[in-house]
Amino acid sequence: MPKFAANISLLFAELPYLERFQAAAEAGFKAVEILFPYELAAKETRRALLANGLELVLINAPPPNYTGGEPGYAAVPGGEARFQSDIRRVLRYADVLHSRLIHIMSGYASGPDALDCFVRNLQWAADTAPQQQFTIEPLNTLSQPGYFLNDYDLAVEVLDRVDRANVGLQFDSFHAHMIHGDVLTVWQRFHPRFVHAQIGAAPDRSEPGRGPTDFESLFAAMDDTGYSGWVSAEYTPSTPHTSETLGWMRHHFARS
Repeated sequence: MPKFAANISLLFAELPYLERFQAAAEAGFKAVEILFPYELAAKETRRALLANGLELVLINAPPPNYTGGEPGYAAVPGGEARFQSDIRRVLRYADVLHSRLIHIMSGYASGPDALDCFVRNLQWAADTAPQQQFTIEPLNTLSQPGYFLNDYDLAVEVLDRVDRANVGLQFDSFHAHMIHGDVLTVWQRFHPRFVHAQIGAAPDRSEPGRGPTDFESLFAAMDDTGYSGWVSAEYTPSTPHTSETLGWMRHHFARS
């Protein structure tokens, strides 16, 4: 049976940040992910996790540039020094927060130089923190025009070139549908590489049950393929109150 986490950057956003941890725990989640937890001191987030008995399963890297810069640049040639500096900061946060995974965002680039740059940066991160697990995730170009890592086949090519045991692939049902059109086929083809999964309904990234994806079949495929990682609810609730959008989870547990 999948074990569900809540992305509290998107879920429970009707509440102040530090109150979302309690809301997630009360809703039945045992873990959370946070896209960019860098606005507060890491110790404040850690206290909220401990107070509510929650595990932190993922954060994104690098920290965003709040002056308006792009949210990722691991595949952008010329940014290697900044990448290394920012990853060191991310690793300090991950150490305090005990984050199981760090998702490294490729940023917006194209061509063989971008591929080479992405591979080098991932190898540097993996070798700098061999105890830390990293992920990469393809994002669809309708939502993220110009994003370098925009296809699961490309992601596998990157991983093969990086060739580090602590760099894995991240699945996202919303992006998988938008890129390839068939979420179950993506899962079946690439599941041996997945170390983390996220769910949201295409085409509007709302809660499961509102789009064409058969999530019960997806959850069954996860079980059938032996996936044991977290499945994080990463979607934009269609109502002002996140609790009203959790019927998919209650329904799944009632059937199981």
